[in-house]
Amino acid sequence: MNKIDIINKVAEEMKLNQKVAKMAVDTIVDTIKKAIVNSERVEIRGFGSFTLRNYKAYKGRNPKTGELVDVQPKKLPYFKVGKELKEMIWKD
Repeated sequence: MNKIDIINKVAEEMKLNQKVAKMAVDTIVDTIKKAIVNSERVEIRGFGSFTLRNYKAYKGRNPKTGELVDVQPKKLPYFKVGKELKEMIWKD
């Protein structure tokens, strides 16, 4: 499922036209993005939570040459699955 599928589903379920549904989905996605960029935690009960994780610099290895390389510190988004979603998946 991709973004357009979600927009179509919202439009169908809420009996909205495509433009309104697209605005709603875009607003939600943009709000989550902005919160993560600002190092805020986003929690959607029953679904999961998004956070920004900070990783320290470390010495890595180039897999082709085996040469040691310095890996710079970085920030990456992280998603943790919520309890309810996890239980839904494990039931199958």
